[in-house]
Amino acid sequence: MSETTNTPTKYIFVTGGVVSSLGKGIVAASLGRLLVDRGLRVTIQKFDPYINVDPGTLSPFQHGEVFVTEDGAETDLDLGHYERFIDHSLSQANNITTGRIYQDVITRERRGDYLGATVQVIPHITDAIKSAVKRLAPNHDVVITEIGGTVGDIESLPFLEALRQYRQEVGREHVLFVHLTLVPYIAAAGELKTKPTQHSVRELMQIGIQPDILVCRTEHSLSDEMRRKIALFANIDVAAVIESKDVASIYEVPLLLNDQRMDEQVLEKLRLKTPEPQVEGWRELVHRIYEPSRGSVRIAVVGKYVALVDSYKSVQEALIHGGVASDVSVDIDWLSSEELDTPKQAERLGEYDGLLIPGGFGVRGVEGMLHAITWARENELPFFGVCLGLQAAIIEFARSVCGLHHADSAEWNKETEHPVIALMNSQREVIDLGGTMRLGAYNARIAEGSHAAEIYGRHEISERHRHRYEVNNAYRKRLAAEGMRIAATSPDGELVEMVELPDHPWFVASQFHPELKSRPLSPHPLFASFIEAAVRRRDSRSGNGEDQQAGQATREEGVPAAAGR
Repeated sequence: MSETTNTPTKYIFVTGGVVSSLGKGIVAASLGRLLVDRGLRVTIQKFDPYINVDPGTLSPFQHGEVFVTEDGAETDLDLGHYERFIDHSLSQANNITTGRIYQDVITRERRGDYLGATVQVIPHITDAIKSAVKRLAPNHDVVITEIGGTVGDIESLPFLEALRQYRQEVGREHVLFVHLTLVPYIAAAGELKTKPTQHSVRELMQIGIQPDILVCRTEHSLSDEMRRKIALFANIDVAAVIESKDVASIYEVPLLLNDQRMDEQVLEKLRLKTPEPQVEGWRELVHRIYEPSRGSVRIAVVGKYVALVDSYKSVQEALIHGGVASDVSVDIDWLSSEELDTPKQAERLGEYDGLLIPGGFGVRGVEGMLHAITWARENELPFFGVCLGLQAAIIEFARSVCGLHHADSAEWNKETEHPVIALMNSQREVIDLGGTMRLGAYNARIAEGSHAAEIYGRHEISERHRHRYEVNNAYRKRLAAEGMRIAATSPDGELVEMVELPDHPWFVASQFHPELKSRPLSPHPLFASFIEAAVRRRDSRSGNGEDQQAGQATREEGVPAAAGR
């Protein structure tokens, strides 16, 4: 980007109004994607107004997935969207909460850093917020910051005030505000209503922030008259009113924004010059999602938190990516493990082409997972275990195959006769729950001749973790003697990272979370291989040999983009 090398860093702030969960994170990520496709160096951060230091101790039912970064930060699930869209790994600096800001300020006050001054929201808290934005500027052309919550929330006010000040300090030509709002459709009146948007913008302007671009979430298209009305009340150009209709795939959003020239307007307002965006690869991605050439597969995800699918957001997206690699649509059924509490109930897995058991904590629902794994193992259903999924697979194998009928995890059964899953030595004296697990990226060594080595295409990998308990090394020889292969370990060989069953069509489990590193344009190899195994299972059940041969030809042509990680 020679044209922008000497240009000061630009800042885009994304706010939301009317109601929460409108998709600020997807809009921020989509805009970031378009700017990356123009050759700009982009990073994205999230400001969360809650007082928790991070979401690590929050219930998945309240806040959804905890996304773990390479450096081991437990962050908001929107950081997963950011990484997947801009194809760049983020860090702890990309997720700031009110709790972290106040923690930092109070720590400094206790050290005497403020020289006896009265510590106040302005300037001390707002200065800390501004520092968090400025910290990301080096080596980036554009910093996009999403502010959680909605305009009008009392807890968001310090963040908005800090950003108002920031625009004044760095210069208005270097800062742009994007406001996401809702234009609801009132069925009784048979029309869209702009009044909530008007009130939301007015609330923002009372704080001292004039939005530059409005993104309007809507179920129906905005008429030209409605766009003019919104622009008039919001004091912006008509072209700056961007329509964001509901779509079947979030990966279509960058294309919709590009079609309305949103990225061009951003560049114009920030005085940046770039080449046209190279979106062809992204268009091909969306085409594959909407019109796969090899049909669909059905995957059962048996988990503890399926009542809120956002609890497994990265798993959901990684399965979609795996489908893209195999050019199939992935139909996911979210099954509560508590509903599979007998072997008979597990027989419903015969309807599916693959089983995935994701991560989680605690004993609730584990028995259902064990029944599901038994059925998959005995009936050659492709099985993929992630974190708790691996631990459940170890327990099931120890009980059913090794004859250790009381095998269990010490996490929930400290008196078990056979603790095949046990606490790491480094965790035995830990009292605090937040940020104290095995977190972030760790290296692993894959065993020669293993299925895992074939999938990855190499023997040294790095994957992200979030757990405390490990496979108990005292039982490794017994598991191996009965046919379970330790497919990967930590570099020193002390910790089990992957297991597999060599005599099963596809039975692989990992202690790490591979979904956290899957990207739409480079699906994680484990997910790509799992979905391909599901395709084979589907074809073998239907006797569709021709499709199977076509799929093999497609793979030989190198279509799946799952390698090179």
